[in-house]
Amino acid sequence: MSIEFLVTSLILVATPGTGVLYTLAAGLTRGARAGVVAAVGCTLGIIPHLAAAILGLAAVLHASAVAFQVLKYLGVAYLLYMAWSTLRDQGALTVETAADPRSSRQVIVSAILINILNPKLSIFFLAFLPQFVNANEPDAVSRMLGLSAVFMLLTLIVFAGYGIAAAAVRTHVISRPRVLTWLRRTFAAAFVALGAKLALTER
Repeated sequence: MSIEFLVTSLILVATPGTGVLYTLAAGLTRGARAGVVAAVGCTLGIIPHLAAAILGLAAVLHASAVAFQVLKYLGVAYLLYMAWSTLRDQGALTVETAADPRSSRQVIVSAILINILNPKLSIFFLAFLPQFVNANEPDAVSRMLGLSAVFMLLTLIVFAGYGIAAAAVRTHVISRPRVLTWLRRTFAAAFVALGAKLALTER
């Protein structure tokens, strides 16, 4: 494994996107445990894309305009739903004062869906992983699986860090209704912006 792969992966993972946004929201309003749960969900959500890239299914998605568009607009619709739920105080920034098993399930399911419904991830991994695998390598699949595992581990660690850091300032946020209202509007706007960005992307 090259240092180039580690550095590139770390930069990609740490770059703010829908997963980071959702993990921050979970940590801010539901605590460190929810932030870590969201990180786990976002990590699990990239497994189908990594599998698709390794199996070559991402190439099919890239070649099929209809399949790409369907998955893309499902992702856009889900991000808009997240924005609407956040504004209505029933989504990512719903403040909870007590642990609730159902809440953890909701957090992890939402986190998984956020990444699954992003077709660009499959195409990204199709282009990204092969760069670090020698075409003449006898066991290229195992090599890609190993790189994928490292990428997922980095995702889990970095996202969990985001969630825990957000939870550290949680009390300062939930004790100030005006700040929470401002954050709710900001996060909702960010979900809308990310949805618009996804809607405008091409294969």
